[in-house]
Amino acid sequence: MKKDLRKIYQSKKIKEKLKGHRIRKGKVALPFVFRDIMGLEPDALAGSQIEDIVNAVFGHVKDGYEFKKNPLTHKDQQFTSDPSMSDQAFCVVYVIAADTVQLTDDKLIDKLKIIRHRISDGGIPQLIIMTKVDEACPLVKNDLRKIYYSKEIKEKMQMCSDKVGVPMNYIFPVKNYHDEIETQDDIDILILKALEQIVNLADDKLIENIDN
Repeated sequence: MKKDLRKIYQSKKIKEKLKGHRIRKGKVALPFVFRDIMGLEPDALAGSQIEDIVNAVFGHVKDGYEFKKNPLTHKDQQFTSDPSMSDQAFCVVYVIAADTVQLTDDKLIDKLKIIRHRISDGGIPQLIIMTKVDEACPLVKNDLRKIYYSKEIKEKMQMCSDKVGVPMNYIFPVKNYHDEIETQDDIDILILKALEQIVNLADDKLIENIDN
């Protein structure tokens, strides 16, 4: 399981295709899927398009779809008009780097806000994974266990909240794996804490949809 988590969080490559990731416990796949979406960029035709992201969240985009400058439409073969419950997302996670959040282009923030509002209309919970905390704070770089004692990290979390609109208690600071050969408990604890919240929120939303 730790190796699967490490694989998801250590990748720096921009994802050009919608791809699902499963986490395994031994040989058994856990009953949820992470879908990775190509990141946003400030320019209008760069990175993922707003419509593609929103459609992916609501299950209209098939796994393996390659993101393009022009968003997917209902006429495309990879558009799912009537998605099943398993096609849909029940929690959305924004990944924001702590060391550069203050430099984030306003155009990109505007895109995030549009996406957030569109997804909020569907009642889907949203949270932020704030990465690279060690690069944002010398105290944390020296001792990751002091992450929640760091004034700088708290300020970065508040900045994420102000920019995107996600409440502070839905923002989870984590350290990326870089050149570590083995998994490390201090890194994994933060990742697992975020994962637990993601799964719980998604499960609550799934149950709500089933009940309705």
